[in-house]
Amino acid sequence: MISKPDEVLRNSKIFAVIGATRNRTKYGFEIFRVLTDYGYKIYAVNPNYNSIEEYPCYPSRAELPEKPDVVVTVVPPDVTETIIEEAHRLSIPTIWMPPGSVSAAAVQKCEDCRLEHVDEACVILAVKLQGRKGHERT
Repeated sequence: MISKPDEVLRNSKIFAVIGATRNRTKYGFEIFRVLTDYGYKIYAVNPNYNSIEEYPCYPSRAELPEKPDVVVTVVPPDVTETIIEEAHRLSIPTIWMPPGSVSAAAVQKCEDCRLEHVDEACVILAVKLQGRKGHERT
């Protein structure tokens, strides 16, 4: 079930960014930073880090202190496919697959698992547009 980015942003409070990174030049850092800057509750997930800036970083989705509303995948498409399976087992309702992390197989897995999904939409642009419309979270 495909979802519109603005609806996901408006109706979701807790995000997990899979592939968040400390490298400020990478998309995983930029997504993590814009979501935090716009007031969303964010969890970084990357087994390579204990923290990103002042935020704790978790080695897996299963180790998060609470269930996110949305998992944002900033990983290769084949990794995204395994994340979808785990999200389904953990009852995480929405997967956001930005450009570079989505595949036809990933979209099909979301459909098979009856998960909401956003495909090929830039999280950064969507958040900034949503904020401009007066929906910025504080």
